[in-house]
Amino acid sequence: MKKKRKKSLQKSIRRSVIAFALMLVIALSALVGIQYWYTRIDAYNKIAYNYARTAAEIIDGDKIAGYIETGKKDGHYYEVAEVLKATLAQTDLKYYYVFVPYEDDLVYVWDGDTGDEAPYDLGYREGYMSDESKAATRSIYRKDPPERLNIQKDSEYGYIGSAYSPVFDSSGNPVAVVGVDLSMPGMQRAIWEYISLIVVTVSLITVAALSVFYRRVDKNFIRPIKELEKSSGEMVGNIERNEAIEIDVHTGDELEDLADSIMKMDGDLRTYIKEISEITAEKERLGAELDVATAIQTSVLPRVFPPFPDKNEFDLYATMVPALNVGGDFYDFFLVDDDHIALVMADVSGKGIPASLFMMVSKIYIKNAVQQGLSPAEALMKVNEQLLDGNDSGYFVTVWLAVIDIRTGDGVVSNCGHEHPVLKHGNGDFEMIKYPHSPAVSTIEGMVFKEHSFKLEAGDVVFVYTDGVTEATNSDNELFGEDRLLASLNKDKEANPQELLANVKEDIDAFVGDAPQFDDITMLAFKYNGK
Repeated sequence: MKKKRKKSLQKSIRRSVIAFALMLVIALSALVGIQYWYTRIDAYNKIAYNYARTAAEIIDGDKIAGYIETGKKDGHYYEVAEVLKATLAQTDLKYYYVFVPYEDDLVYVWDGDTGDEAPYDLGYREGYMSDESKAATRSIYRKDPPERLNIQKDSEYGYIGSAYSPVFDSSGNPVAVVGVDLSMPGMQRAIWEYISLIVVTVSLITVAALSVFYRRVDKNFIRPIKELEKSSGEMVGNIERNEAIEIDVHTGDELEDLADSIMKMDGDLRTYIKEISEITAEKERLGAELDVATAIQTSVLPRVFPPFPDKNEFDLYATMVPALNVGGDFYDFFLVDDDHIALVMADVSGKGIPASLFMMVSKIYIKNAVQQGLSPAEALMKVNEQLLDGNDSGYFVTVWLAVIDIRTGDGVVSNCGHEHPVLKHGNGDFEMIKYPHSPAVSTIEGMVFKEHSFKLEAGDVVFVYTDGVTEATNSDNELFGEDRLLASLNKDKEANPQELLANVKEDIDAFVGDAPQFDDITMLAFKYNGK
């Protein structure tokens, strides 16, 4: 089978850095552009309404009706016309005018461009551009109308921002409207020029900062992980040749601690193998295998509870009771980071020393893969390739692997040929959760494993186990089975994880009686307390 091409961590991080830089530039530019837009609109609004109010204050509202009815202009009319015309000539205003809104059209009284041939001279009528324009004009006829710039595009007048202020007569009644129009394209150009400057500046700063960041990540993260991956892949072969692995990682952080742990684990494994060889030469082979293998199998499992006293989001307990004929059961749990915990339940095929060694290597590989940030399915795919490399004995391992966010209860799980987990939601009963599994790990090269998400709420409990629980056999050759397991868990549903495991083990012992134990009995219970 063709081996699946693995992704490059270095390329993935490089693409992520570039994507982050682009998003940062776009987000900052958009934020600054929007803020600048509203600042300029506010400034335009103040300018336009200052001119509109100024004109409204110098106009005698009592004369408006007479101008329209007679069409005659007096001295006051020409004074106002000169003010409008002078203001229009000396400012950036596009239009400066006064009109009276009627039911069907507008009648102009003054216009800043008023002259002998001006189209908007006294009495000129013009229809409303739209029903919205009519409603907006009518809304100005009241005391203290809202001063909000009206921005619109029109085929005749172009892209403008308009401000309107009412003119009142001596009785306080609105009789006309002063209109001020500002050209908006100039403001648009200014905004785009400003945004362009921001984009260039932010891009240069972002590229410089992320270049430094990427170099540090490459040096302190990517290269050490590659070295860890390479050395871990060589571990099984080196153990067979009794050669120590050397991992050149000097980051001064958890990666260096991980490298030291792997080298120590490698040394311990070779030490164990040497001790087993020496013991086998001096004692009966079978007895020595069983004793040493049992010690190896149990010594690598976490046995301190509570394992993380400062973590109140969950309660956790696990046990492994080895059989007389040593197998390859194991459990594991560890913090991936401050907010995520990984849970592992696994069973290696076969018995004896080789199975226990394969178990230890599998445990190391799984933990290393998860701590590299891989999802459960991705981690098991990586472990699958590592275990198949040089696995001439044909060993395989069934694995249930979950990573849970202890802040939210969100989890991702991958089940590769292992037993179905048991779950209790809140005050409900423990129930067997059945879904299609992936094949066991170290069986097929290039296998793509499945994973799925789940959600834990406060009070939920997850129980996982190996087949030594359900396949415990009494003297009548009956299996303990799933039904008896669920009954054991549900007889005290509110028990803590340690009590749950004790209840199940007590029922197994009562059921089996004097019959010998042929397989390891391994169990783990995880109760989610919530944040």
